[in-house]
Amino acid sequence: MMRKLLCIGLLMLPLMGWANEGGGESSGPAIEYIEMKPKFTVNLVEPKKYLMANVQIMVEGEKEIEKVKKNMPAIKNALIMLYSGFSIADLQTMEQREALRVKTKDEIRNVLEKYANSDGFRDVFFTEFLLN
Repeated sequence: MMRKLLCIGLLMLPLMGWANEGGGESSGPAIEYIEMKPKFTVNLVEPKKYLMANVQIMVEGEKEIEKVKKNMPAIKNALIMLYSGFSIADLQTMEQREALRVKTKDEIRNVLEKYANSDGFRDVFFTEFLLN
């Protein structure tokens, strides 16, 4: 009898853990990707050359999402100033584009620290990237 109860108890453990997790739904802070609209179109250093990029900001937490949205004009301004200082040659390789992504992340963090704080800001991604 004791053996049967032990076996039933062992079989029930995974179900009890699932029930404690709220049925598999996450109870942690919300993660959202905020698309910066419209897409960035920025003149580069060379005449008649431009960068067009779609930038997505990864943010965690409802308050932090609102904070990023509230400071979006300052973020956009900082990124326009950053991007317009590059030439086509600066953005040709994957390594150069990854370096730009990291600089973009640093710039967003700096803006958020200046006007609020960067809590909740996690990362930034290019979902479109065009040089012409």
